[in-house]
Amino acid sequence: MDTQQIIILILGILAILALGTALVVRQRRSSSKELPWEQRPELEQQAPAEAEPDVEAPVAPQVPAEPGPAEPEVPAEPAVPEVEVPAVEVPESVGSRMERLRGRLAASGALGRALLSILSRGDLSEADWEEFEDTLLMADLGLDATTELMDTLRTQTKVRGTTDVEEVRVILREELLALVGPDMDRSLNLESVVADDARHPASILMVGVNGTGKTTTTGKLARLLVADGKSVVLGAADTFRAAAADQLATWGERVGVDVVRSDREGADPASVAFEAVKVGRESGADVVIVDTAGRLQNKAGLMDELGKIRRVMEKGAPLREVLLVLDATTGQNGMTQAKVFAEVAGITGIVLTKLDGTAKGGIVVSVQRELGVPVKFVGLGEGADDLAPFNPEDFVDSLLA
Repeated sequence: MDTQQIIILILGILAILALGTALVVRQRRSSSKELPWEQRPELEQQAPAEAEPDVEAPVAPQVPAEPGPAEPEVPAEPAVPEVEVPAVEVPESVGSRMERLRGRLAASGALGRALLSILSRGDLSEADWEEFEDTLLMADLGLDATTELMDTLRTQTKVRGTTDVEEVRVILREELLALVGPDMDRSLNLESVVADDARHPASILMVGVNGTGKTTTTGKLARLLVADGKSVVLGAADTFRAAAADQLATWGERVGVDVVRSDREGADPASVAFEAVKVGRESGADVVIVDTAGRLQNKAGLMDELGKIRRVMEKGAPLREVLLVLDATTGQNGMTQAKVFAEVAGITGIVLTKLDGTAKGGIVVSVQRELGVPVKFVGLGEGADDLAPFNPEDFVDSLLA
């Protein structure tokens, strides 16, 4: 082979090698465009170094836990509205109210002023004595009591030989006091009984006609007993008037006393009275006071119902007092009322209301003489504490003040 052929062969081989190298480089470049940086280590040294951005690490998503058994929903307790509890009043003490009522009675002693006006004339003529007698009769002293008092005054003035006003006044006081009855028992019987391992409270039944202030007097009597340290339960047995039960409930709330009443108007009053006694016994109360509907003495049915109430109350607790509430301004008409109530209910005492500002103080004497029952309480005003135990000496002295 000559030199020319050898050169041609070498050039051919070089051409083939150059072509192969070019194909390999081209293939690598094409592959480098599709691979990520981390998969081409041979090119990392050739890649420009870039600063990594300051990126916070991503928060791993929270995978919810598999739901368990659903817990039962507890209903929210309803909001309890705040109720303003009325403040309980403190009743006036017995001694304080008696002192105050003595002053009121003295200020309204129309009877005493009329009598002393006649006596101040000196030597009394027959006309003066007749005027004196008329004044006593108008004061509802009663015919028998007036006649007795007049005879005594005439006799004593003659025996002592005096017409001096002060001496006659002393005689008048002595005789009036004797008529009022200072020796009568005016205390309130509140003796309880222990039986069947239970304490039975003393019970009081309040009776009277319409308009005498019976329900109000019941509330005032409760205040008087609370002031004396007694625990009381009231029974609203006047079921014919819803207003009566509401009124009694108001009296009870003012001094923190429970009141038993019926939700139905016209309910059996005897059942209310029985329930009141039961509540009083279960609560350990000292006294149960039952208010009844005002009754006219000529209504036989209502009066019979009153007797039923009494019998029902006696089954649960000893009935210690039956108090007749009388209006002092009704005069001798009150005598008729008192007689019928005494026959039906067995009255043990009298409460005289509206005794202030009246010349009818003689009703104290006449009602006691007629029934043999003492006046135990008097009311001399509309105030809550205008009720006090009756005191004969204070009453007579106030009349003649």
